[in-house]
Amino acid sequence: MRNECTFRKRQGKRAWKLTLPETAVFGIFLFFCCISTASPSLPWPPRRGLPRPGRETAGKGLPETGGPSPAMPTPFRARGLPPGHLRRLLPGRLPRPAAKGLYYRRARRVGALDASPAADLKKEILVNVGGRRYVLPWSTLDEFPLSRLSRLRLCRSHEEIAQLCDDYDEDNQEFFFDRSPSAFGMIVSFLAAGRLALLRETCVLSFREELAYWGIEEARLEKCCLRELLRRLEELAELRQQETLHLRREARRPAGDPSRWGVFMHWLRETVENPRSGLPGKVFACLSILFVATTAVSLCVSTMPELRAEEDKGECSQKCYYIFIVETVCVAWFSLEFCLRFVQARDKCQFFQGPLNIIDILAISPYYVSLAVSGEPREDGERPGGGSYLEKVGLALRVLRALRILYVMRLARHSLGLQTLGLTVRRCTREFGLLLLFLCVAVTLFSPLVYVAENESGRVLEFTSIPASYWWAVISMTTVGYGDMVPRSVPGQMVALSSILSGILIMAFPATSIFHTFSHSYLELKKEQERLRARLRHLQTAASASEHELLSDVDDPTPEGPALPAKYV
Repeated sequence: MRNECTFRKRQGKRAWKLTLPETAVFGIFLFFCCISTASPSLPWPPRRGLPRPGRETAGKGLPETGGPSPAMPTPFRARGLPPGHLRRLLPGRLPRPAAKGLYYRRARRVGALDASPAADLKKEILVNVGGRRYVLPWSTLDEFPLSRLSRLRLCRSHEEIAQLCDDYDEDNQEFFFDRSPSAFGMIVSFLAAGRLALLRETCVLSFREELAYWGIEEARLEKCCLRELLRRLEELAELRQQETLHLRREARRPAGDPSRWGVFMHWLRETVENPRSGLPGKVFACLSILFVATTAVSLCVSTMPELRAEEDKGECSQKCYYIFIVETVCVAWFSLEFCLRFVQARDKCQFFQGPLNIIDILAISPYYVSLAVSGEPREDGERPGGGSYLEKVGLALRVLRALRILYVMRLARHSLGLQTLGLTVRRCTREFGLLLLFLCVAVTLFSPLVYVAENESGRVLEFTSIPASYWWAVISMTTVGYGDMVPRSVPGQMVALSSILSGILIMAFPATSIFHTFSHSYLELKKEQERLRARLRHLQTAASASEHELLSDVDDPTPEGPALPAKYV
């Protein structure tokens, strides 16, 4: 068998032969020709109105203008391909990107060094924003008659033009604006494409100012961007409110007292309120944390069964005595700390309105109340638990002693994480309220269902009533599952499965928003602390520099100006 393929063609009396290697070479040649011509990256410059590859504005989708393309591109001649080879190789005509042509007609960007002719003010406007030049037809701006660019069309004098733009080139009919070019690029994209969105690195509040300057409504923003803008505005309003309260407190404060008492009060205030002010502040904060931990351990030890049995009998062993001494020392320290904070406070009424100060009062008062109640005289032969009055007093004392655990909340003065938690709870009141509403609705729905399902089955009557089923619904929806109330029937188990799945979904809805608020609040408080530290270092540096300058002026024997008063010397 021959390794060749013979093709016969009627061309007179001759017949020509084509071998197999020649056929393979010809097929590979045609394959590479098809790939090179069908590639999406065209090697020749496009016609006017289509974006040149690699010359689009980043993130804007606005093409730059290019010159007219030649009739026969150079790559065609270099390859030796006929001009109409695309029509023979491809089955149909290539679809033209009508969207880019549409954007080009509505707005386009021109190069800064482009030698384009002056714009025709009857048809279009040429603007220069921060060094970037754009050409916008008036037909595009007719949809936004209240915008700044549309109002330029109504100007009849240079004075009116100067009120709307920063400069005007009468020769080239070009309007100059000293504004953010990146923000205006997004606005031009909105004018061309009809979608107003923000870039990731753009500040929402700054872009809001740009929208107000160019006369574009905020409601035209995309929903996600508008939601981000509203969130930032709420945070800004809260920060401004806090700054206003801080300025009011600063205005109420009296001027600095240069006397010894004023210096001592300033030192006491820095030591008590600012642990990073120096070594005394750090020692004071460490002692406070140590006494809080000691109180928590003492409270836990006092609930041991041996000590509780002795307390019920009215006896007091050596262990009880030691615990009482430890508690007395801790309460004495907390009382001293509370008094110091009260003394250094400038506004005494505002001091009692602070949440941490209220916690201090609730944590300290049970000890003194228990001392006052236990010191009352008893009747002869009356046991501590005999009368109803003493039983009530004992119950009150046990409740007050349980309030000693509030000492742990004092750690919020020295912990950034606890401060962030409190700020998150205050900012997420809506989310927590929404979560509570969802939980109440679901509990009200699933409690009667499981009660009816279990009672109709006639098995174990663990669900005695609908209010008793509320506890089961809450435990099931929070996926805790204590196991004290378990549905036994198949309908009850189906209700339990539905309640568990509903609880997972309900808990997941506000959790994401709360988590984002917590992380944002943590970063905000951390930056605030860094800013305060930098400000404190700056003040200390300025004070030391001014003191050094004052001493150098005093030591100078030939001062140029008038002599310093004797009190400064």
